[in-house]
Amino acid sequence: MFHKYLVEPMNFLIHSFAELTNGNFGLAIILLTLLIRLVLLPFMLKQYKTQQGFKEKMAVIKPEMDEIQKKLKATKDPAEQKKLQTEMMGIYRKHNVNPLASMGCLPLLIQMPILMGLYYAIRGSHEIASHNFLWFNLGSPDIIMTLLAGVIYFLQFKVSQLSMTPEQQKQMKFMGLISPIMIMFVSFSAPAALPLYWSASGLFLMGQTFLGQRLYKSPNPEPTTTTTPIKEK
Repeated sequence: MFHKYLVEPMNFLIHSFAELTNGNFGLAIILLTLLIRLVLLPFMLKQYKTQQGFKEKMAVIKPEMDEIQKKLKATKDPAEQKKLQTEMMGIYRKHNVNPLASMGCLPLLIQMPILMGLYYAIRGSHEIASHNFLWFNLGSPDIIMTLLAGVIYFLQFKVSQLSMTPEQQKQMKFMGLISPIMIMFVSFSAPAALPLYWSASGLFLMGQTFLGQRLYKSPNPEPTTTTTPIKEK
């Protein structure tokens, strides 16, 4: 079933794009990457819109949250800490803020079977695996493509941080470092076609981030402030 519904379609698409590029399987993989990214684009833009909404709401509640954070750092009483944490959750509910919702995992989950299908399509086709593109062979590991894919995905993460709140940046810092490392680790022993896919994908994601910024950029919201009434003398 895996071979029928993932590997065979990937193999068919690569060969179809190769026919359009005079048998150039490297360009075919790049075109396939663009096709996959265009299909995923609505999901990614929706995620970006959610992140922007979260960012705006966090800007509104930031003064209140900062005040509670100061109290949390100042107290050592477990009961008081629990009370303050409950207050924080109350502020989240009041402003309809869900920190986890802004980190949509659907696009990532969709990509996993696509990557597996691409990997086995390359492995199973001697025609693709033996093809030379630029300086490397698509079916053999290549250190330069491995490093290039890691660098591009690290830069892509730095660009994506532009749409994150400081809190999100802290939460995603580890993921931003581990993703390029994992990509390079896998690419060291994988066909060079895989880091080629990741490199093209990372470049597309950078452009997608700038597109999302233009589409969903909004003026900075006014933060909530607590006003104290002035007593008349």
